[in-house]
Amino acid sequence: MHDNSLELLPIVDEEGRVVGSATRGECHGGAKPLHPVVHLHVFNSRGELYLQKRPAWKDIQPGRWDTAVGGHIDYGEELDNALRREVGEELGITDFEPEFLLRYVFESDRERELVNVFRTTYDGDVRPTAELDGGRFWTIDEICAAIGTGVLTPNFEQEFQRLLRLQFANNS
Repeated sequence: MHDNSLELLPIVDEEGRVVGSATRGECHGGAKPLHPVVHLHVFNSRGELYLQKRPAWKDIQPGRWDTAVGGHIDYGEELDNALRREVGEELGITDFEPEFLLRYVFESDRERELVNVFRTTYDGDVRPTAELDGGRFWTIDEICAAIGTGVLTPNFEQEFQRLLRLQFANNS
């Protein structure tokens, strides 16, 4: 298995309006056109957070632990449809209620993404597909201990810290 470098993705402005298109290869090749993605954080009722392990064949951050679901919005696809498609493709989950949390721009040395972040609480069966190298629920303490060790993706680490700040602000 491998990523399709010819997959067509929308190019967007920072409000998410489509302004063009580019291939996945162009988006991940260092030119950094802003392209939209969806992330879903899957919590269980005990407050643990599900993380996926990225397979070795991924073109970005292979072998690291990451957000439960993360994927590109296809060119011409609506945000909600992309989220539901990615959750089904990666975890086999179809019966969930997403809650929108935030949107932000993530930039690495290779790409620039407009990240649309959602969360859900889910106690059903999680069945990671062949798109992943497995996954499991982590306690918040386990995640905090892993930050900065190279086990987690930098994108997840930054997003997790944003979520903690958001949660703290909402509880004050």
